[in-house]
Amino acid sequence: MSSNRHLKFSFNIGKTKPNSIRNKKTPCPFCNREALTDIIDEDGQFILVKNKYPTLEDTHMTVLIETSSCDVDIRMYDKEYMRSLLRFGVRHWLDMEKSGDYKSVIFYKNHGPYSGGTINHAHMQIVGLKSIDYKEFLKDEFFEGIVINDSDGCVLNVSTKPKVDFTEFNIIINDINNLDIMADNIQKVASYILKDFYVKCDSFNLFFYEWKGSIICKVIPRLITSPLFIGFNISQVTSEKDEMVSQIKQLYFKS
Repeated sequence: MSSNRHLKFSFNIGKTKPNSIRNKKTPCPFCNREALTDIIDEDGQFILVKNKYPTLEDTHMTVLIETSSCDVDIRMYDKEYMRSLLRFGVRHWLDMEKSGDYKSVIFYKNHGPYSGGTINHAHMQIVGLKSIDYKEFLKDEFFEGIVINDSDGCVLNVSTKPKVDFTEFNIIINDINNLDIMADNIQKVASYILKDFYVKCDSFNLFFYEWKGSIICKVIPRLITSPLFIGFNISQVTSEKDEMVSQIKQLYFKS
């Protein structure tokens, strides 16, 4: 097992990045599509580009711009648009993995002021890691939980042993042909977090994993991170799990 768990962050590059989450007057670089450079692939409104601000050393950083509009988010896409977006993103993620150029490739999304992102415009990131294998730090228990819905080859659960803290949702498929139902569930969970969550929440992350024959999307509501986790790596589990499961079933999976 590799002992390398740290990436070097270039502060000199980081301080030049625009931040439209903190400063709404900052011009959005993703809206000016004619000025985009280093385009890797394009399909309708989806554009995959090389990251103009490669803050992480020893990586290949790319950005998937989800839409031409700055005023929409993942909840507002129609079903087929969301499905096409996920297929586009997963294809490029897995193609980078198969290239053999990286130790591993990470695929994730930031949304909102507590998510770690800087650009408000909806986007995802695909990053090739040259010296770190993210799978070395995973455990089966991170993806286990109380089942909310299990249908059409896709399982949605809420973690009983979260990777970080409190509430984490796992969306699991064992066949890449079931990406469409995964996309549907991602939208439902994102809507729940931003609209119906048990505390006010305006931020979340999506993290994608290829793990033991499955493709998994972990959806994490982002609040202030607990000092117990920051200081001691002690995770907490919400006591509202059963009520949450019932609520989500009632709101989003009513037959």
